[in-house]
Amino acid sequence: MTTVNRAELAAFLRARRARLSPRDAGLPEAGRRQTPGLRRQEVAQLAAISVDYYIRLEQARGPQPSRQVLSALARALLLTGDEREYLFRTAGIAPPQPARPSREITPGIRHLLDGMPHTPAYVVDAAYNVLAWNPLAVHFIGDLAGHEDRNMIRWTFRRSPRDVVWSDEHFVRFTRSTVADLRANYARYPGDTEIASLVGEMLALSPQFAEMWEAYDVEARAPMLKRVQHPVAGPLEFECQVLHLAETGQRLIAYCAAPGSPTEAAFIQLAAGALSRR
Repeated sequence: MTTVNRAELAAFLRARRARLSPRDAGLPEAGRRQTPGLRRQEVAQLAAISVDYYIRLEQARGPQPSRQVLSALARALLLTGDEREYLFRTAGIAPPQPARPSREITPGIRHLLDGMPHTPAYVVDAAYNVLAWNPLAVHFIGDLAGHEDRNMIRWTFRRSPRDVVWSDEHFVRFTRSTVADLRANYARYPGDTEIASLVGEMLALSPQFAEMWEAYDVEARAPMLKRVQHPVAGPLEFECQVLHLAETGQRLIAYCAAPGSPTEAAFIQLAAGALSRR
């Protein structure tokens, strides 16, 4: 620990509090306010600390805040990564090291994949390497057991610019969302050699990737409607759901069909191995 800059810490907390509205913080609007921003008691409530303690922080008084208190304040004030680091350094405490992406699949995630026999599902890391999949996902991403390169970004952008898929608006929209998510990971894990190497490789090899990357779209993957023409099951429509695993940087991606839909019936048949090639 180093010495806390109490005056700077107090001023920073006051400025960040004034920036937020109750709606931003998920709190109900309670009539007109004389001053902008959250009230001190609201920040204290969100951070689960006493109002008196928070007031002393804003008045440059009291003890040096602990790492736990600073983390709680960063969440309550919706600080960005840079702002969070500034908060810690101003308080005289080394900021926490950013989590590193992991390629390890936990037993719980493996069990979750296996527990969805009628839903294609797979897990990718922060660089979009496929780490694990369930049997039904093989019908959509292939059997990767014997493949050294399991990177979805490379698969996508190795296609020729003249490939018909680039005229499919659903394919392009889905691909843009993937690149936007990769850019979010690029910022979330600065210095990660695998992500940086992948981005550099794709910028050199793919004009489509370069165009999407240079658009500077940044957005963690969200649910999206997807339509595919499956070689066995025919036309399918499903919602691509994404479960973010914050501690590892992984995403569990599941293709969820509407109950009672033809796509659900096709998934069940594919899982049973009952569909013959047309």
